[in-house]
Amino acid sequence: MTAIGAGDSPGLAPAGLNGESGAPAETYRPRRADTARPVVAVDAMGGDNAPAAIVAGAVAAYRQWGIRVVLVGRPGQVRPLLAQRGVLGEIRLVAAEDTVAMEEGALASWRRPRSSIALACQLVHLGQASAVVSAGSTGAVVSIVRLRLRNLPGVIRPAIAVALPTSPNPTVLLDVGATADPKPEMLAQFAQLGSAYAEIALGITDPAVGLLSIGAEPGKGNKLTRRAYELLSAEPQHGAASIRFAGNVEGSDLLAGKVDVIVAEGFSGNVALKTLEGTAAFTAGQFRSALGASRMTRLGALLQRKELRELASRFDSETYGGAALLGLEGTVVIAHGASTERGISTACKLAADLARGRTAERIRERLGPHRQGHFLRRT
Repeated sequence: MTAIGAGDSPGLAPAGLNGESGAPAETYRPRRADTARPVVAVDAMGGDNAPAAIVAGAVAAYRQWGIRVVLVGRPGQVRPLLAQRGVLGEIRLVAAEDTVAMEEGALASWRRPRSSIALACQLVHLGQASAVVSAGSTGAVVSIVRLRLRNLPGVIRPAIAVALPTSPNPTVLLDVGATADPKPEMLAQFAQLGSAYAEIALGITDPAVGLLSIGAEPGKGNKLTRRAYELLSAEPQHGAASIRFAGNVEGSDLLAGKVDVIVAEGFSGNVALKTLEGTAAFTAGQFRSALGASRMTRLGALLQRKELRELASRFDSETYGGAALLGLEGTVVIAHGASTERGISTACKLAADLARGRTAERIRERLGPHRQGHFLRRT
């Protein structure tokens, strides 16, 4: 894998992006990002453990999987970390002196126009990268990304998708926080976004889609879910791909593996996700206490350590790399705020895989050439 330095960076430094290559602004010519060998722009300053864990994860992704990464952050903090790991000059660094704090929300998109996440998005917009990875505040990341990257044609609102650890294959849950008050048409469109994600990221052919509601019967739910049920049950229009709609699913079905994609509005989807995370953490704690309660249980745990490690890995959020913000012109992966080196490395791999799989193009295909005329205008 060829290292990324000043000579073979994915494009010269654009005006206003103080890249390590030092190229004058007038020489910049934006190019289309290479999806065969995608470049991942990593927000080095986002996250509870930034920049050390972020840089370590990006370097691990570069070394382990040969992923081309560009780090965006404060050179005074990032460059020594690159030197410590022996990759100074191999991984490109784009300078960004401003950062978005973890407690900042949506207004950060206006307060921090030159932040590290904003400049990472700009690299995608200019064709110097195919994907963005950030472990920063989800609200801030979503608002900045929506400001810096255009929606795909026909997409009303983007949606955040996560992979739930179901068997035999993970289940995609979306939206988990990007849009709290969607219209029914948006939920129907989320089914297309989630299906494209399941096809590319999980390799599922013709994924089955369920709608999160308070009952399995078609008439259950509020006005939003009942209308969304009607739209998902109807024949697709304007050249859109068909949805294999399996009907309503309940909260108890989230980890049952009944469907491949579960569609929800951002409020209930986020509550469901946080409930699952809290339940998993509580159960893991109780399980550890039970295993250490006596000599016999400790011996049993020792004999089953391989299976226990596999189980822990399956329920570890860092195994899946984070959440994907779907429906934009570039690939965006939002890693957990407390991500370690492993979590960031996996997030970079997920972002590269989604970009290499041309997820945005697959979403375009699923929506059809005239889909934008079918949905409501973006508000």
